[in-house]
Amino acid sequence: MLRQIEGSQAVAQAVALSRPEVICAYPISPQTHIVEGLGERVKSGALAPCEFVNVESEFAAMSVAIGASAAGARSYTATASQGLLFMAEAVYNASGLGLPIVMTVANRAIGAPINIWNDHSDSMSQRDCGWIQLFAAHNQEAADLHIQAFKLAEELSMPVMVCMDGFILTHAVEQVDLPSQVEVDAFLPPYEPRQVLDPAEPVSIGAMVGPEAFMEVRYLAHAKQLMALERIPQIAAEFAERFGRTTGGLVRAYRCQDADTIVVALGSVIGTLKDTVDELREAGLRIGVLGIHSFRPFPLAAVRAALEHARRVVVLEKSFSVGLGGVVSTDVRLALSGLPLQGHTVVAGLGGRAITKASLARMLREAVAGGLAPLTFLDLDQRIVQRQLEREAATRRSGPIAENLLRDLGTVASKVS
Repeated sequence: MLRQIEGSQAVAQAVALSRPEVICAYPISPQTHIVEGLGERVKSGALAPCEFVNVESEFAAMSVAIGASAAGARSYTATASQGLLFMAEAVYNASGLGLPIVMTVANRAIGAPINIWNDHSDSMSQRDCGWIQLFAAHNQEAADLHIQAFKLAEELSMPVMVCMDGFILTHAVEQVDLPSQVEVDAFLPPYEPRQVLDPAEPVSIGAMVGPEAFMEVRYLAHAKQLMALERIPQIAAEFAERFGRTTGGLVRAYRCQDADTIVVALGSVIGTLKDTVDELREAGLRIGVLGIHSFRPFPLAAVRAALEHARRVVVLEKSFSVGLGGVVSTDVRLALSGLPLQGHTVVAGLGGRAITKASLARMLREAVAGGLAPLTFLDLDQRIVQRQLEREAATRRSGPIAENLLRDLGTVASKVS
């Protein structure tokens, strides 16, 4: 049924339709509306049987999800930013134990300085934790991916992280087609755990493993990720056949068939890129967009196949590795190893900075003209950066960087002389 609905509420509805039995919640913006919506459904009895557990921290939320999943319950939680970092130990435990927990990450910048707006720093920081990471480009996809995520997680017995851009998607009101309970039940079978704590058949989950088998345990986690490379597009195809729309999958190409230049990106910026590319196409520039929907496992073969005929590749990043450069770019370069392509990394939108069509068009024209640097920070204010570097060179006690930059921008009061 088509509804005009906030992204968070659409996700809450999709999760509820998936019939979770335990929901563990600790509020942190911008995911709070999701668990609030689920809490209201549990309290009213609309979502039953389901236990909604209010916990004291994000670490506790993931810990409760681990216990619930190990006991045989379909388990769900959500978090963002520092919350994901706080539960990092338990996040690794969930994947190491092979528990099919589904978690929404409402992507948000990591401090300090404190910033509640969107970028991809949080989920990228956990890219090696063993969870599948699926990125939504819009709210329809965010809702659909959660239903697919439960199916994928439980088939492979491994956790899945559905990433959606904080505020840009979570708080945006859009038209979303939400399926019926009957339709979801036909697509998503009841949870049958591969491993479960049962007093009638005692087992040990999470036993210590020494050097004699630890590498094999980690390799099996990798092997399951490789299996996911096959199941993700298959499940997306099954979903499309049943629900009549295509969402998810590994990658999705837009106007790439004859493109000289292809921009690679994740998340909601894909929509802005498509609009920008349409305008540049009218001006005669052959540019395409490749949206990556599965970041982990990373679809090396699919990315290579989509990009190998281009002359240049621009990876647009909403996160970066300090001291090195692009995070996604590293994986894209691996996919393109041996191909004679020009590669560029463009870092954009950190801390919620707007990524405008004007800035994207200017950057892409520069790339086509051969003037784009290998590493570029889109709309970086070089003026205040240089002023801070000069300040630090001039005096030892140069003060807090963030406050200095805000003073230079005139957004906080200057010191009284």
